[in-house]
Amino acid sequence: MTGGIGIPVCVQCGTHSNPCRCKVVGPTVGLLAFTAAAIVEWPVGALVYCFRHRKGRHIMAHPATVVYPSVSNAIPI
Repeated sequence: MTGGIGIPVCVQCGTHSNPCRCKVVGPTVGLLAFTAAAIVEWPVGALVYCFRHRKGRHIMAHPATVVYPSVSNAIPI
């Protein structure tokens, strides 16, 4: 019986940032950065949302709108 935790791997095909037209490293690192940012920012955003709705939504959207695209696009492979 084998078991274990698999490593998440993201693949983005159809990109023009490299000759292979597929990215693996950038999206995978982007997912890890998104997860780390979300663990911190979503509870903070939920707390802020109780008092200032627009600001709370902005904080909770930050990992998806800023962190993931920035990291994913920074690594061309």
